[in-house]
Amino acid sequence: MSKRTVIVSGGLLEEDFVVDILKDEETEFIIGVDSGLSFLYEHGILPDYIVGDFDSAPEEIITYYKEETKVPVREFNPIKDASDTEIALRLCLDLRRQNILILGGTGTRLDHAWANVQTLKIALDAGADARIVDRHNQIRLLDRDFVLKKEEAFGPYFSVFPLDGTVENFCLKGAKYPLNHHALTPFDSLCVSNEIAGDEVEITFPFGVVVLMETRD
Repeated sequence: MSKRTVIVSGGLLEEDFVVDILKDEETEFIIGVDSGLSFLYEHGILPDYIVGDFDSAPEEIITYYKEETKVPVREFNPIKDASDTEIALRLCLDLRRQNILILGGTGTRLDHAWANVQTLKIALDAGADARIVDRHNQIRLLDRDFVLKKEEAFGPYFSVFPLDGTVENFCLKGAKYPLNHHALTPFDSLCVSNEIAGDEVEITFPFGVVVLMETRD
């Protein structure tokens, strides 16, 4: 897979965790989003692109990037039909970026976090691998069968939720709590906090979209 593009949004940004990702050799492109710019500025990390309506970033930081750097800036009216994170994700896809991590996509605002999860569908439809990550969670969408290997899992737990309605014939093989030809509905908590029993879990379903959350305490 190609090296990753990292979107730094304005939610929860845990310092060591975020800096390690941004400075990792696998990260080759960084997009700063609105108040996420403050984190980049404070840590001396120059993004490759800046987007947002800048209603929550300090004016002096915006001025610095506009006047003292050559970083391309896409500024939007605060009255718009998409979140800053969605705009950044669409920019990634326009730039043909296929391996995308969103940092700052979770936090105290659950409405923003859920909007970011839904936004992942845009990347899924474009054939890109986009994930929301913080120190305790990795979130992605699946529209086809998937194998979750224990050695590659983000944490010891995983949860699965249907995104857009009931998913018929949903199967979990190799899980502590397996399922066989189950109708996975959006109206219960059956698939919360499962575990990989052996080396891997096979997640299979014939159609639909599910949210896969890999988690750790």
